Amino acid sequence: MNRLRYFNSTCPRKGDRLNGKSQTVQKETKMVKIVVSGALGRMGKRITELARKDAAFKVVAGVELKAPSPKPSPQRGEGRVRGMEMTSDLNQVKGGYDCIIEFTNPKATIEHVKIAKERKKAMVIGTTGLSEKERAIIEEAAESIPIVFSPNMSVAVNVFFSLIEKAAKTLGKDYSVSIKEAHHIHKKDKPSGTAKLMANIVKEKLGKTDVPIESIRENEIVGDHDITFEGKVDTLKISHSARTRDIFALGALKAARFVVEKSKGFFSMSDVLGM
Repeated sequence: MNRLRYFNSTCPRKGDRLNGKSQTVQKETKMVKIVVSGALGRMGKRITELARKDAAFKVVAGVELKAPSPKPSPQRGEGRVRGMEMTSDLNQVKGGYDCIIEFTNPKATIEHVKIAKERKKAMVIGTTGLSEKERAIIEEAAESIPIVFSPNMSVAVNVFFSLIEKAAKTLGKDYSVSIKEAHHIHKKDKPSGTAKLMANIVKEKLGKTDVPIESIRENEIVGDHDITFEGKVDTLKISHSARTRDIFALGALKAARFVVEKSKGFFSMSDVLGM
């Protein structure tokens, strides 16, 4: 008898049923233990809330950059908030964790990157307004630890980026390009990190040295981005409008699941999404 045929005919395959029960094996999902840096900010709050509703995550602690006080105070980012450990110092986080999700400011982000590197922890960084020097520090750290860095964690926005790239490549230098972005009045940096990345995509594809960006800070706009390709015979506009911060929070959690499986490296949301 052909041994290979015998093996294939007698061994159960995926989906075969033995004793009336399916033998399909499902891979067990590892719980990801996270620390949310900027936990009391707009993004941090949504990441924390959504993570708590997802059995794949455990929020170990929150870090909020407030002035220290003699007694722990939740209002100042110390003590416990809704049962979650809060601290103003990442070094003080107790217990084990897998990943730091960072939505703070450039200075704090760089400090936390250094701590993550020392502790061999993965990071997801959504902080905007970073300088080239600060970005270089993050890239250097990624030679030792895994880091997902993106100015915009939204899945749809990363599809938006790919459309911009295709438009720039196809339309070429015959079209002038301009960008417009709008955010809430509390956003400190402008242009937004997303707008800068949009401009860089165009520059790389068209070799343009300058892409004008108009920035608006008004009311409580979550985030609107438009790019216009203006030609002699027609105009192409591509837009993305965020209705809720949940799109960024969900993307950050998706990035966390991705990055904890890596040993080191510098990744973007395109890597997370397999684009």
